[in-house]
Amino acid sequence: MPTQESVSKVEKGSRRSVLLATTISSFLVAFMVSAANVALPLIGVEFKLDPIMLGWVQSSYFLASVVFLVPLGRIADIKGRRGVFIAGVVLYTVTSFLASFSNSQLFLLSIRVFQGVGGAMIVSTAVAILIEVFPEREWGKVLGINTAMVYIGVSSGPSLSGFLIQYFGWRSIFLVNAPLGVVTLILSLKLKDDRIQANGSKFDLLGTIIYGLGLTMAMYGISSIFSVSSNGLNTNPEVIYAPIIILMFGTFMISGFVVLETKSPSPVLDIRLFKSNRVFSYTSFATLINYSANSATSLLLSLYLQLVKGLEPEMVGLTLLPQPAVQAILSPFAGWLSDRIQARLLATIGMGVTGIGLALFTFLESSTSITFIMLNLALIGIGFAFFSSPNTNLLMSSVSNKDHGVASSMLATMRQLGMITSTIIATSVIAYFIKGVEISEAPIPLLVSGINQSFAISAFLCLIGMILSFKAVKK
Repeated sequence: MPTQESVSKVEKGSRRSVLLATTISSFLVAFMVSAANVALPLIGVEFKLDPIMLGWVQSSYFLASVVFLVPLGRIADIKGRRGVFIAGVVLYTVTSFLASFSNSQLFLLSIRVFQGVGGAMIVSTAVAILIEVFPEREWGKVLGINTAMVYIGVSSGPSLSGFLIQYFGWRSIFLVNAPLGVVTLILSLKLKDDRIQANGSKFDLLGTIIYGLGLTMAMYGISSIFSVSSNGLNTNPEVIYAPIIILMFGTFMISGFVVLETKSPSPVLDIRLFKSNRVFSYTSFATLINYSANSATSLLLSLYLQLVKGLEPEMVGLTLLPQPAVQAILSPFAGWLSDRIQARLLATIGMGVTGIGLALFTFLESSTSITFIMLNLALIGIGFAFFSSPNTNLLMSSVSNKDHGVASSMLATMRQLGMITSTIIATSVIAYFIKGVEISEAPIPLLVSGINQSFAISAFLCLIGMILSFKAVKK
């Protein structure tokens, strides 16, 4: 927990500056993620990508974030969160500018990897910084504000990017991010030096390398197994053996990482938190399930609205607006409410409402009305708001102050890992239905069937998430 001395020191320096810097940076990252989803169909057309490779435009960013989130959270605990946070803002801003000059798939994917590292620096420290400087009685409120800013970024991403893409091309969504990053950097420089919570601890370099390689190999192996040939899912034994072996090696390395961290005196991730802290364990996995279920919604609907409905990017952005807008409005209230009543119960209800909305999207047809889509997105937004803020409050409250950096990183890691999983599931299912053709040439009935099945899997994942949350409620 933050000490009274540390809280008092921040009171003199103004907590508002800290809140402003961290929330704007959270907006910056969230905006880019949602904006890229609207741009994906046009990126796929320009670079002639199939669904799997199109998904890697997002997955390369998410994978880089996942690999670096936990190690960077640990470095922030040891060396100080301010430096990591500012470095992240700089890297994110520079890579956003460079991405606007992408002239090939390889260049864009490479830049997205480095952009993911910058994003990891930001999200691994932002929540921990807020927890450090605000007293516990205000955590729900400030986390709700931070979550609301994330969803404002998500909500403005589709509409603003739709306008930019329609009139200036898809590269403009990266370029417009750069000046926003400069503003964030100026504000970030006003952050005061933070108290180092794990001073004297060593950084587990070996564990970090094993973790990064294992996770990368596992996710790449899973994606490669579902790569598409002209006959749908790749079932050629000579081709599929390699990704299976890569997946096995990745799984083996992750298992080795778990064993190593349980014995390390200064682990990059304290595995014992999962064993001894029931709340931390269940809320972490509930976060993973929630984002695995919901993250591909905007991608699936962007493909549906542009390729099936024939809408322009600007209209696609406006159609996708209800979900993040509702989340932005309700998240502060949900956070405030979680300070007063059972946060675990709120998160469970929120997961259930999200699952209902995802299940309704399994009935999408070529003739489905835009009104139905927007109302259902609002329903999903209500569920997501009542899951996210209470779940974050619950997770951060379950650990001591010295572990806030790692807890914040684990929360973000589960989010990003869920986003990768969601993208892989969605693109793999669609690839199976359209039989490996380029996304722009996919037969409409087959594309709609793939989208429906993807939403069905998402709804089922929410059911699993509800069970996890309910088990956390039942002590």
